[in-house]
Amino acid sequence: MLIAADRIVTPARVFAPGWLLVDGDRIAEVGPGDPPRPPDLALPAATVVPGFVDAHAHGGGGGSFDSGTADDAATAVRAHLRHGTTSMMASLVSADQATLLGSVEGLADLADDGLVAGIHLEGPWLSPGRAGAHDPELLADAKPAEVDALVEAGRGHLRMVTLAPERPGGLEAIRRLTAAGVASAIGHTDATYDQARAALDAGATVGTHLFNAMRGLHHREPGPVAALLEHPDTYVELVADGVHVHPAALRLAAGAKPQHTVLITDAMAAAAAADGDYRLGRLNVEVRDGVARLAGGGAIAGSTLTMAAAVRYAVREVGLRIEEAVRAATQAPAAMLRLERVGALLPGYRADLVVLDDDLEVRRVLHRGQWVG
Repeated sequence: MLIAADRIVTPARVFAPGWLLVDGDRIAEVGPGDPPRPPDLALPAATVVPGFVDAHAHGGGGGSFDSGTADDAATAVRAHLRHGTTSMMASLVSADQATLLGSVEGLADLADDGLVAGIHLEGPWLSPGRAGAHDPELLADAKPAEVDALVEAGRGHLRMVTLAPERPGGLEAIRRLTAAGVASAIGHTDATYDQARAALDAGATVGTHLFNAMRGLHHREPGPVAALLEHPDTYVELVADGVHVHPAALRLAAGAKPQHTVLITDAMAAAAAADGDYRLGRLNVEVRDGVARLAGGGAIAGSTLTMAAAVRYAVREVGLRIEEAVRAATQAPAAMLRLERVGALLPGYRADLVVLDDDLEVRRVLHRGQWVG
């Protein structure tokens, strides 16, 4: 299938116009200008971008990965797929060890089947003072045997773990995860600047939803934000929904980390679904006007964001160029998680792409060489 479009966003440049050739479930060729023959599909007034890669999502469409059921996971994946997310991590909130082991084992089966791209543990080794929407009763210190057991249960699909490095066992957990090829993310943390630097020296490579649920930036105690932004190789996640982070803060991060900014949704079950009452782990969540908070007006409890909406917000409200926003939603998260052959429109990569109109609304989604819906 030969596709021609007004704009095609590749890692190196934006082709305007451009074309790409899809062969089965792979991209065969990509080029600038007019296609080598009449296209099978012409897309005037459209921008073609890689399928979005969401590194941090808990659910969507009414389904949640924390429920532990394949049906709920499939519901969440389908909901986000319609909005252009073709590679989705399954994020789990804090739970007891037995529950987490069962969830990780079940999600590893779904990763074997290709439904999810991998597993992200957000907790339980988090700071009670920065718990956010995690149940404080479930937070714990990281024990080596429990860390190893969860890595083993993931069968190679555990891609990232968010933890507070200042907790007892935190640095040792980072070393063990790094040795196992799992990315360690600093998040839900009250770490000082020096403690965050120690975590980076131990092997941590990611900041989970930067600015949110962590010690704030201060000129005398810069905390984890400064440590993450100044480290040359560290990725930083940002929730670009107008609720979690002010546009100026997002611009600051993107300017400091142009190649390592990662847009995430941190979506919960209400993403791509209606307002109402939901659950996040053991906690009740109220979603009103698209904003998710713990019942009774508590902490922000994830988001109702899609990756397509995050890209639109980053371009329109933050002021990023289309190629910068797309890189943060595709190539950067794929590299952060070491996902192969996704996140870019390049020969040999999986044929995942999203067709956006002039308003950056999703018009069509190609997943593994097949149109969705």
